Amino acid sequence: MSFFRVAVMLAAMTGLFLAVGYLIGGQSGMVIAFLVAGGMNLFAYWNSDKMVLRMHNAREVDERSAPDLYGIVRQLTQRGGLPMPKVYVIDTPQPNAFATGRNPQNAAVAATTGLMRALTPQELAGVMAHELAHVRHHDTLTMTLTATLAGAISMLANFAFFFGGNRDNNNPLGAVGMILMMILAPLAAMMVQMAISRTAEYRADRGGAEICGQPLWLASALEKIERAARGIENPTAEQNPATAHLFIINPLNGHRMDNLFTTHPSTANRVAKLRALASADLAQPRPQRGPWG
Repeated sequence: MSFFRVAVMLAAMTGLFLAVGYLIGGQSGMVIAFLVAGGMNLFAYWNSDKMVLRMHNAREVDERSAPDLYGIVRQLTQRGGLPMPKVYVIDTPQPNAFATGRNPQNAAVAATTGLMRALTPQELAGVMAHELAHVRHHDTLTMTLTATLAGAISMLANFAFFFGGNRDNNNPLGAVGMILMMILAPLAAMMVQMAISRTAEYRADRGGAEICGQPLWLASALEKIERAARGIENPTAEQNPATAHLFIINPLNGHRMDNLFTTHPSTANRVAKLRALASADLAQPRPQRGPWG
């Protein structure tokens, strides 16, 4: 997705936030909503990575504590021309991974212990290359901001639904229109978030294939992670469903209703695109010998 389209979508979400603020408190409510949105985005910009890593009890590792994982990430960053990110491990049997951070200079990648046990070194390289592609494209910042705005819109809409809008603000929508706005605004915000997240996943799949040089490594890993995620619960992710879109595969296994509208595209479609990429041989040059063998 182009920068222009992402900017338009973020602007649309900000507009929704201001509209709900107007319905609650008129012009003053819109001003307050604007200030709140700015404050939340500023806070998310500087602190979202720390918050997400803390939510999932991630621990930072280095070359001594996790030599295989750290070595793979270091080799991939060299191939991709990226700064070395911080590397984290999450103690959970569900295989999964995510990237976070406001820019490539302040990025972090995290892999679960289940991921390192379930995948071959080649497949692990494919997954970490995917996460580094997110870092390269600044997807982590974009998805964090959309998640923050979507959550704020839902919060404001719920507030307006229970306490009602300002009855002295000459609202042109009327009572029925206001109620519809309270219902449709969070849904519209969710749809925008889904569009951004799904497009980012496809682009990161392609970018990761180009970084590691082997699209089929990532394709094989996605199939394994998808099968395991259905049967292995990630309790921390279930408690924090707002972070589900950051993972390479949806970590919510269906015990909750939060994954009714998933932010991830079909794994089968992703695998098909990666296989087509491999067939077209678009991931040249071939990888140098690295820690994945």
